[in-house]
Amino acid sequence: MSEFWLISAPGDKENLQALERMHTVTSKSNLSYNTKFTIPDFKVGTLDSLVGLSDELGKLDAFAESLIKRMAQSVVEVMEDAKGKVQENLLANGADLTSFVTHFEWDMAKYPVKQPLVSVVDTLAKQLAQIETDLKSRTAAYNTLKTNLENLEKKSMGNLFTRTLSDIVSKDDFVLDSEYLITLLVIVPKPSYSQWQKTYESLSDMVVPRSTKFTVREFYYDENEVKREREEMTRLLSDKKQQYGPLLRWLKVNFSEAFIAWIHIKGLRVFVESVLRYGLPVNFQAVLLQPHKKSSTKRLREVLNSVFRHLDQVAAASILDVSISFRKSCLLRQGRALHVGAAFQKWYRPGC
Repeated sequence: MSEFWLISAPGDKENLQALERMHTVTSKSNLSYNTKFTIPDFKVGTLDSLVGLSDELGKLDAFAESLIKRMAQSVVEVMEDAKGKVQENLLANGADLTSFVTHFEWDMAKYPVKQPLVSVVDTLAKQLAQIETDLKSRTAAYNTLKTNLENLEKKSMGNLFTRTLSDIVSKDDFVLDSEYLITLLVIVPKPSYSQWQKTYESLSDMVVPRSTKFTVREFYYDENEVKREREEMTRLLSDKKQQYGPLLRWLKVNFSEAFIAWIHIKGLRVFVESVLRYGLPVNFQAVLLQPHKKSSTKRLREVLNSVFRHLDQVAAASILDVSISFRKSCLLRQGRALHVGAAFQKWYRPGC
C-alpha cells in the first residue's frame, strides 16, 4: 500500500535550492522518497480559461478515481475464485502501480502537448467516459448471467423444503399416469425417522391429522422439466466460462488505460494550479514524494511548510485539504497549501 504527495515550487534558483534542502532533510530523516515528476509545457491560453480548467480537472480527477475503484472492484468480483491473484492483474502499462507513478512519463502520442490544454482535457474526459460506458454494459451482462446461475444453484443447494428435487428423485420413484395411485413425497426430520418407519404403513382415515412429524412436499415429476433445468445449468456455466476470459482481459487493459489517464490528469492539475499560483512564463518544478511511514506525514508536512515558507507566509498556518478518499498531495496556491492528491491506497489491493 503506497501513498504519494505531489508538490510543485517555482523553478528559479532560490526555489530549486529550497527543493534540494527539502530533499536533503527528508532523506536524512527518512521521511520520504522523492523523485522529479516531469510535466511538459502546454499551450496555456488565457488565465480565465485556466481557472475554468482548474474546476473541470478537479471534477475529472474525482470521476477518474471513482471509475478506477469500480474497475478494480469488478476485477475482484470476476476473479472470485482467484482473489489472491487480483493485484497482479491491476497494472499500468505492464508495471505495478507504484512503479508506474514513480517512473511516470507523459504520453506524447495520446495526449499531444502541441494541442491546447482544453483539447487535452477533452480527450481525457471522452476516453474515461467511453470506458465507463463499456464497463457498465459489459459488467451488467456478466452480472445478469452470474445472478441467474446463482439462483439456479440455490435451487439445488437449499434444504429439502425449498430445493429442487429433480436431482434426488428419478422417474422410477413415481407411479405415473395411474388413475388410482399418486406418489407423495414426504419429508421426515432425521430424529423422527425411526418412528416414521414404524408407523407410516398403518396410516388410515382414523389417524389424527399431523400426529406424526412429517411434511408432504408438493412435487410433480416432469421429465421435460428435469431435463430443462439440467440443460439451463449447463448453458449458464458454459456462458459464464466463455465471458470470463474476454471480460477479465478487457478489465485489465482498460484499468491500465484509466489509471494512466488518471495520472496524466494529476499532472495537468499540477500544471494548471502552478501557473495560476506562480504566473507566467511557465517555470516550476514538480516533485513526487512517497512518505516512508504514515506516522511520518506530520513531520513531512512541517518540513514542507518550513522550507517553502518564503512562498507564502499564510501557507504555513492555513491548510485546505480537498482530497477525497485518496491521500494528500501538496501544492501551494492562492495563499494556502492546496492538496490535490495523488495517493493510491487500499482500493487497488486484492480483497478490499
